[in-house]
Amino acid sequence: MNLWLRLIFYALAVRARPRVELPGGVSRLAFRVWPSDLDTSLHMNNGRYLTLMDIGRLDIMVVSGLWRAVLRHRWTPIASAIKIRFRRELKTFQRFRLETRLVAWDRASVIMEQTFLIDGGPRDGQIAAQGLFKGGIYDRTAKTFVEIERLMAEIGVAAESPPMTPEVEAFLKADDELKRAADRSAKLE
Repeated sequence: MNLWLRLIFYALAVRARPRVELPGGVSRLAFRVWPSDLDTSLHMNNGRYLTLMDIGRLDIMVVSGLWRAVLRHRWTPIASAIKIRFRRELKTFQRFRLETRLVAWDRASVIMEQTFLIDGGPRDGQIAAQGLFKGGIYDRTAKTFVEIERLMAEIGVAAESPPMTPEVEAFLKADDELKRAADRSAKLE
């Protein structure tokens, strides 16, 4: 239920949000940890981070204008890999920000960095968690992922991907290894 309330609030507030220019722009969303976000250790549940990351990615699509093309063409966003590193706990009623940015892309996938930052108090600005996301936009009619060049063109951008950092390369390599392991397991069944 908490996610639905956050999505409703987001939908009501999105028109007042500033536009984010891709590829270099950053989506910044403010949140607070609610009791329904907690696990048995009384800090934000690790699954809740992933749920909020969904809202951050939705926001970057909406405020960049890409969401209009996604709706017009009836495309759907698809996640293929996520890696998250937890550094500091977020406790009940604590404020935090989620920053989402596009860091690299290939032919049909984007890699986004998503960072949870403590907002206020003695740890203001410290990283609570940081994640990398890989995904794309899927065209169900064509049964293929939409090329990133086309997605950028939909919002009037012509840009090449920045060079991949060592952590992005390691993330992509780990994703490839997991994919190969799953393929091997499927062949044994």
